[in-house]
Formats: sequence, C-alpha cells, structure tokens
Amino acid sequence: MATTQHYLWASGHFLLLLASLRYFLAWMMFKSVSAWWYKASFTGALVSYAIVCQKSLGTPQPNAAFVRRAMLDENVQYFLLAFFWWSSKPIAITLLPYAIFSLFHALTFTRTTLMPQFLAPGPPASAGGPPTPHPLAKRLQAWVKANYDSAMKVVAYTELVIFVRVFLGAITFQNSLLSPIIYVHFIRQRYYQSAFTREAIAATTARIDAFVRKPGNPPVVVQVWDKIQMLVGRWVGTTLTANANAAPAGGAPRR
Repeated sequence: MATTQHYLWASGHFLLLLASLRYFLAWMMFKSVSAWWYKASFTGALVSYAIVCQKSLGTPQPNAAFVRRAMLDENVQYFLLAFFWWSSKPIAITLLPYAIFSLFHALTFTRTTLMPQFLAPGPPASAGGPPTPHPLAKRLQAWVKANYDSAMKVVAYTELVIFVRVFLGAITFQNSLLSPIIYVHFIRQRYYQSAFTREAIAATTARIDAFVRKPGNPPVVVQVWDKIQMLVGRWVGTTLTANANAAPAGGAPRR
C-alpha cells in the first residue's frame, strides 16, 4: 500500500510534469511565460529527489564519510543540480531531463498505485492464482518498458546539449560563469555512472573527430582538437574514447 511519503514523491513528479509542460509550450511558441512555472517545476523535482535521497541515505550525518557517500549518489547529484537550476536564471532546456524522468515515474505510479483503485483487475492467469492487472495497465507497462532505454538516450544527449548551452551562455553573459563549471562536474559524474552518458559522449566525440580530421582541414585544427581531448582525458581521469565502448555495470540513474 502506498504511503503518504510515496504520494508526496509522486506529487512532486506530477507538479514537475505539469509546470514544465506549461513552460515549454510557451517557450516553443515564443510567448512570454512567468518564471514561476520554471521554479514550480524544479520545486517538484526538489520534493521528489529529497524523499528519494532520504530513503537511500537515511538521516544526514555530520561526518566526512556520509558526505562522500552522498556525493556519489546519483539522486543527490540530481537534487543538488535541481537546486542550482531552481536558484538560477531560467534556461528552458534544463527542465527536459527532469521532465523525462518524471514522465516515467508518473506513468509507473499511475499504473501501480492509481489504476488498481479505479480499474477492476483482470481474471487470474490460472485457477486459484492472483488476479491479473487491468489490460490498460498492461499496455502502459509495455509502453514504459519499450521506450525507457530510448528516453534515457535522449536524456544523455540532452545533458550534453545543456553543457554547450551554458558554456556559450557564460561566454555571451546569458548565464552565470558558474553554470558551466558546475555542470561539467555533473557530466563527469554521469560519465562514470551512466552507460547512456558514456555512449552519448563516445558518439559525439566520434562525430567531431570525423569532422575535424576531414581532408583539407588546416593541421592546426587537428592539433587543437587533439590537445582538447588530452586535457579532457586528464581531467576526467581516463581517456573518453577508449573507455566509452566498455560495458560497465549500472546504467540509467536509479530513482
């Protein structure tokens, strides 16, 4: 049975979905929209992620061991990033990864918690067995399962686009200089923790590499690109293209 905390967690995801949809629609139609909707979206994210973080880590402890464990937790990273976006000047695309995560959580909550309260279950699969889920719940489960990996790939690529956006925004003074610094550290953690991020970085790097090394390009362009790859590899602590094809454990963020 769902607890009050579970309903509060789901409410955060529904709030994020509805508020971000309102903000996105206005943004895509080039209409003015109140920043309230942007903050409401990330308020929903903060509520949901705070609950998940508390459940996974327990009561915060004032010691270095707890801090290290917390900083390695994916949900803590998304919580802290949500707080940063919540307190910063609105950047519409930053909502997209959170909205995608919330869509799948909201659909799963609807299937497992809300639907059984309103839709009669199906007949037992075998004599004396438990009732089967309603056909609509089955279809919803199948859709979530079929589209989850594709959605996580979209998230991974979107997070790379966000970095480009905040980097260019810092150069053109559209967002703070702190934004790309914070976000690049977030991407570094995602690289280690998410196979989808590693695949997105590998594919993006390969495309840039192919473009840079096209016949006829000035040699200095290749030299600069090689230097960038070397510096990024040293900062990350590994060579991105060499390890991007590995098949590490884990994958999408745990939520």
